[in-house]
Amino acid sequence: MKNYKLAVVGATGVVGRTAIKVLEEKRLPIKSYTFLASSKSAGEKITFFGKEYIVKELTEHSFDEGFDFAIFSAGGDTSKKYAPIAASKGCIVVDNSSAFRMDENVPLVVPEVNPEELKNNKGIIANPNCSTIQAVVALKPLDDKYKIKRIVYSTYQAVSGAGRNGIYDLENGIKHFKEGKEINTFESENYTLQKFPYPIFNNCLPHIDVFLENGYTREEMKMINETRKILNRSNLPITATTVRVPVLNSHSESINVEFEEDFDIKDLKNTLSSFPGIILVDDPKQNKYPIALYATGHDEVFVGRIRRDYSVRSGVNLWVVADNIRKGAASNAIQIVEKLIECT
Repeated sequence: MKNYKLAVVGATGVVGRTAIKVLEEKRLPIKSYTFLASSKSAGEKITFFGKEYIVKELTEHSFDEGFDFAIFSAGGDTSKKYAPIAASKGCIVVDNSSAFRMDENVPLVVPEVNPEELKNNKGIIANPNCSTIQAVVALKPLDDKYKIKRIVYSTYQAVSGAGRNGIYDLENGIKHFKEGKEINTFESENYTLQKFPYPIFNNCLPHIDVFLENGYTREEMKMINETRKILNRSNLPITATTVRVPVLNSHSESINVEFEEDFDIKDLKNTLSSFPGIILVDDPKQNKYPIALYATGHDEVFVGRIRRDYSVRSGVNLWVVADNIRKGAASNAIQIVEKLIECT
């Protein structure tokens, strides 16, 4: 067995720490781990497999010692600078940022959906956007069987997707509400927002990432463009509205799909339930359907509320929920590493 070496870049962030937890659970055949972060976080201690590690500062020479794999979760600017350096030294980078996702020379991979793209990597593999990952896991088997004609995305995304500051804004809002303090203003002496333009507690924000000239947000265009790339359907009609909601973790999505081919609803459910990585939760008579509370802590994508869309000839509505930090980032990246190891 090869003595694989793996580096986690951005080890002290929300996704980085989750990646470390998932690595402990997965127990991949990796003999050496290194944890890297910015100078601000360097020196912090991480306990991993019962051993204490010191987080090292990420520099241009961090990959000189030679690594087989690196998982980057430190933001786009960091990835743009350091991922090519790591790749130039023979390391395969799995990058969680948006820096390389739409690069035609970089595979954009969800292991259940398009693992064949891994062989096309030139040193960097992009991890898709969290909301895209869970969507395409549900859509891939349906596209294969019925040929998707059009997709309408409506997402309800948790604050953890906005990082530590997003979590802070929700928790701080809850705290101030319990204390009876005013939180309905943009900012006040008692309530300062760290991430969102408005309070997220008791509120929904139809605004994730920046607005573009076409009126969509960058998050919405990520879902549109990444779905097309992953499904290898460059002209597939897709529209999206992405909304931040006052939920701590796990994204929920309403996905309306129109097909070229007709379908039997029972057959469609069976197609979903038999696809790797999907758990079907669809018993409305018993009030059983996917919810964020139960998806948190899992790597599977939960699908339910499956019902025919009678407004078109062949359409269906799906409710899709997944842990955005695990399957939507850390776990998907580690699954990619796992696949790469299997292929060597």
